[in-house]
Amino acid sequence: MTAKRDQVAGLLLAAGGGRRLGGRPKALLEHRGRPLVEYAAGVLRAGGCAQVHVVLGARAGLVRSRAVLPDCVLIDNARWEEGMGSSLRAGLHSLAGTGVRAALVSLVDQPGIGPEAVARVLAAYASETSLAAAAYDGVRGHPVLFGADHWPGISATAVGDRGARAYLKANEDAITLVECGDVAQAYDIDTEGDLIHLE
Repeated sequence: MTAKRDQVAGLLLAAGGGRRLGGRPKALLEHRGRPLVEYAAGVLRAGGCAQVHVVLGARAGLVRSRAVLPDCVLIDNARWEEGMGSSLRAGLHSLAGTGVRAALVSLVDQPGIGPEAVARVLAAYASETSLAAAAYDGVRGHPVLFGADHWPGISATAVGDRGARAYLKANEDAITLVECGDVAQAYDIDTEGDLIHLE
């Protein structure tokens, strides 16, 4: 497991401005008494990622001052308003040259996904060609693991809010689905009504 920990970095996308939440950045929503970005980064670590990169965007300065993110590499995405694709590109770019062979990507607004799901998807890593994703009752979701061989293709197609969706669709046959529905819930915190999921 140690080898996998060293070869796979956690990549947390936490740049969203919370447009449907009245402009409250999702990274700063409170969960268990702390900013949500802290919780999400901790989940990646607890799930087995020795290195965690966090992409910030909306109110990045405030997030940096409020959230305690020890040993995380923080990336400011100046183009966060373009959507998740720009954050994914920025995150993958930050991993280039680090020696990491895969990125395990998670989203800050999915607190129902804990360390167990991260560990399961991490265990699907085999090499730079690996492509794996958590599944919930057979439906693909997050976290998603991208071997480094896939990063150029993902970066070329990650636009708007689609993230890696187009790339994953084009490479569906290569994806190892890892069922996580028994240990995690894949809801998003998108609207005021979703805030009931925060503790």
